[in-house]
Amino acid sequence: MSQSTSVRLTVAQALVRFLSAQYTERDGVRHRLVAGTWGIFGHGNVAGLGQALLQAGEDVMPYHQGRNEQSMVHAAVGHARQLNRLSAQAVTTSIGPGATNLVTGAALATINRLPVLLLPGDYFASHAPDPLLQQLEHPTEADVSVNDTLRPVSRYFDRITRPEALIPSALNAMRVLADPAETGAVTLALPQDVQAEAYDWPQEFFTDRVWYVRRPAPDPVELAAAVEAIRAAERPLIVAGGGVHHSEAEAALKAFVEATGIPVASTQAGKGSLRHDHPADLGGIGHTGTAVSDDLARTADLVIGVGTRYTDFTTASGTLFQHPDVRFLNVNITGFDAHKLAARTLVCDARAGLEGLAQALSGHRVDAAYEAEYRAGKERWDAVVEAAYRADDATAVPTQTQVLGALDAVVGDDDVVINAAGSLPGDLHKLWRSRSPRQYHLEYGYSCMGYEIPAAIGIQQAAPDVAVWSLVGDGTYLMMPTEIVTAVQEGLPVNIVLIQNHGYASIGGLSKEVGGERFGTDYRYRAADGTFSGAPLPVDLAANAASLGMDVLRAKTVGELREALATARASDRPTCVYVETDVTNPASPGAEAWWDVPVAEVASRESAVEARERYDQHVAGRRRHY
Repeated sequence: MSQSTSVRLTVAQALVRFLSAQYTERDGVRHRLVAGTWGIFGHGNVAGLGQALLQAGEDVMPYHQGRNEQSMVHAAVGHARQLNRLSAQAVTTSIGPGATNLVTGAALATINRLPVLLLPGDYFASHAPDPLLQQLEHPTEADVSVNDTLRPVSRYFDRITRPEALIPSALNAMRVLADPAETGAVTLALPQDVQAEAYDWPQEFFTDRVWYVRRPAPDPVELAAAVEAIRAAERPLIVAGGGVHHSEAEAALKAFVEATGIPVASTQAGKGSLRHDHPADLGGIGHTGTAVSDDLARTADLVIGVGTRYTDFTTASGTLFQHPDVRFLNVNITGFDAHKLAARTLVCDARAGLEGLAQALSGHRVDAAYEAEYRAGKERWDAVVEAAYRADDATAVPTQTQVLGALDAVVGDDDVVINAAGSLPGDLHKLWRSRSPRQYHLEYGYSCMGYEIPAAIGIQQAAPDVAVWSLVGDGTYLMMPTEIVTAVQEGLPVNIVLIQNHGYASIGGLSKEVGGERFGTDYRYRAADGTFSGAPLPVDLAANAASLGMDVLRAKTVGELREALATARASDRPTCVYVETDVTNPASPGAEAWWDVPVAEVASRESAVEARERYDQHVAGRRRHY
């Protein structure tokens, strides 16, 4: 190969240069496919990718220093979701625990259909110094490493054991990252000797390459069948999922709804598909949904799923859709999701599908009585939200829903509110009034404690001019607060609302319902009987956040909370608002639909026996759809 057509680089140097030349394009708008690389260095990547990133420089490949490998993946996922999956970030780690720490983040990315590129170090391809530090030795499979734990949670996986193998593998990795029907975590495991090995690379490998993100149109036959089903339905209901946001189909959904009068209920990922005050927006659906959404779902004769996976929270574990003749029509870019619930399918881009339906249904509209029914239900639920948010006594300790009400009064239309786990997802899904498509950022595919703070960093990187709010309980905060240091280091003005309720509030409530009597869910000292029922632990999470470099505002009352939130939003520094909530006041509306958490079939404690009786009653209402 002549010098004019090749360049000699290490594998790591070649990979960094290649990644810097990859782009996505949709609707004429171009993004860098891999916008930056997160990294923690150890012996498995310091001399390979570490050296390559240093040599390339920030202009070629921006580098972000993380504190925990899992949280680096969360930050990358937050970045990708904020940018509608059109841009991703890479994460590099050493071998051993650095690599296995990626697994939880990879699972989260793949379950949520969000792109992230993982570049863990691996054993020597030559096996010359085996066994190395942190290497897993398998007695019968010498090619196994800890990175194989990433296989089931990756949409594409390869181990690059020769330099030239990088070329087809890197191209496949980009193909998957940019494909809306295939995307998720992509793993290229990089043996540390191969990372540092030189090779004569063809110049063509490093030329700019654009990956066009498809908007597949609906098949005419499927479209005709879908139109027929909608025209025949008397009580249709749209279930908007995350695919509406990913395909930027919000305007198409709004136009479709306004033309047909069909109401919209949203999954956790789809909330905000319509603005909260749109007359057809009914809020969340399912176990954490609103009364109006769930009431209509029980009587809907056609459920139109747009970009949804139909998780058990959405379907109330198969008990929600109870009309005797209910049928499903699913608009989804993946055939796997489109065929769920024995649905008619429209396998296409969400925006293209909604536009096609709107055109084909020209002049069709639901009955006026149906519109009046759901609008009246929406008004009743709006009153529930107002009551949950209301705090007339500014000197009182706020409830959790009053915290949301105070935040609702402060945020701007384009602010982003982030959560993932605990009791907050239920309150937010029922009560939050989304004002823009990106405002409501709930990671509920994996519901991973610890996601919120690093995700806020990734979102702030993707949208530097937007105010970002990370809502965390004490349990979630204790899981993964370390990326606060990254926010401080990078000067990212993320806001954390840290709610102290002394334990796992959500699971505590669930435990009580299923006969577990809140066992092991409170953060308290051991009592004389050996249970964790003593005084609350004297931890000071606000002091911890301050020790990591944040500005911290302590709020003890509703009035102080309002002032603290306003101060935080006006700040250009990472700021934490710490508030201890009133856990004695059940201000949150109860569940409007069931969730299947199996209860002990036999038990000696009365609470579990009673819980099993309730469980059997709910199970009897489950339906399978054929």
